[in-house]
Amino acid sequence: MSRTTLKLLLAALALCASAHLTAFAQAPGAPQALRDGGAAVARGDDARAESAAREGRLRVFDEVWEQVRERYFDPSLRGVDWQELRRSLRPRAAEAATEDELYAVLRRMLGTLRDPHTRVFEPGESDDWRVLRYVSIGVSVRELDGEVVVTDVERGSEAGRAGLRPGDLIVSVDGEPASALVARRLAELGAGDSRSARLAAVTRLFDGARDSTASVVFRRAGESKERSARLRRETRTRVPTFEVRREGGGVRVARFNIFTPGVAAAFARELGGELKGARALVIDLRDNGGGEAEAMADLASTLVEPGASLGRFTDREGHVQLEPFTHESLVSSAVTFTRFRGPVVLVTNARTASAAEVFAASLREARRASVVGEATCGCVLGIRERHTLPDGGVLDISEMDYHTAGGTRLEGQGLSPDLLVAPTREDLRRGRDRALERAVQMLKAKEVGAPKPAAVSAAAGK
Repeated sequence: MSRTTLKLLLAALALCASAHLTAFAQAPGAPQALRDGGAAVARGDDARAESAAREGRLRVFDEVWEQVRERYFDPSLRGVDWQELRRSLRPRAAEAATEDELYAVLRRMLGTLRDPHTRVFEPGESDDWRVLRYVSIGVSVRELDGEVVVTDVERGSEAGRAGLRPGDLIVSVDGEPASALVARRLAELGAGDSRSARLAAVTRLFDGARDSTASVVFRRAGESKERSARLRRETRTRVPTFEVRREGGGVRVARFNIFTPGVAAAFARELGGELKGARALVIDLRDNGGGEAEAMADLASTLVEPGASLGRFTDREGHVQLEPFTHESLVSSAVTFTRFRGPVVLVTNARTASAAEVFAASLREARRASVVGEATCGCVLGIRERHTLPDGGVLDISEMDYHTAGGTRLEGQGLSPDLLVAPTREDLRRGRDRALERAVQMLKAKEVGAPKPAAVSAAAGK
């Protein structure tokens, strides 16, 4: 098995007439017959260029459609009429005016699978899956009680300077009410109205072309006055992060946003550094989108005795393709460690996904940790290897389903916490993190007990 099988993840052709023909057609003083002939040549070249561009767009569309049909983990494609989808969307792909438009059609097609792991990236958009590049106005949002609320504003961003704060209610974007825009994004995704689909729709609330602007109307908590700001959509980058801090009483908090060999090595090193002598540990997995199965197994190995199964990934025929286990030493690096044996609490939310969900479910099923916070994404499918498209874009396809060692399937269900602690608008406004507070309190009070073996199964349907 190649190393790529151990990974879990997270267009149009441009042809033109030759320059010398264009210049010749426009040259002042040329005889009329030559000018007319040159224009006809240019028109012919333009037509040939458009025909080639159309063929290129269709090659990309057909490649995506065919690869998914042949490789997707569910041969029934989750009940989607894949042939009908090709019939309805292929003409739109052919007529796409820009690369963005073509990939919007591809994303609409893949969105019907209701699977965030099966996705496409435009050429140059995903050279390194560990580094997330995205277009944003500098604001993160989520739904709370049916309303779209700001959860985070990037430091130093235009949004921050315009006065947006965590806890603010988004009233409208470009004149469209936020609730109506969420409904439209759901329709564009074509993925129904599941929890994960709504999460994706809300995340895409401010979607638009890079360097365009969004007119945002918002309202502060406790106020009736509406405020407005015009914010530029800019390219931003999210890189792997890892941090450890002390909370007193011998409790440490570790937080990281992705599972990579570097993060696993950093955690192992901290077991002999900042975590050395810690009585208890909180691992904050909120907004952790997953990563490599091998790195996830390495990190689990620092907490769980060797030989424990972390679940099974099976292909469309039901054959096991990958079953990660904990082990004595790290596989992804040469860093040595002393296994942490104190109590552990994991903190999760709706953006805890993929390998992070596997990690949380496996530790709880092994009676090694309790879970506090919110239910996870339910986005737990496996990608064996990435596929390069004819135009240089990248296609990820979920080729493997996942079940925990105890047989629980997490896809579409997620992992429910042992203790549900969801934020409120007031929490966001005040910068209060009640989920983390409760996790730390549990450890300081020595309230942590081994969860019942049935906890995972009760939280996520089989």
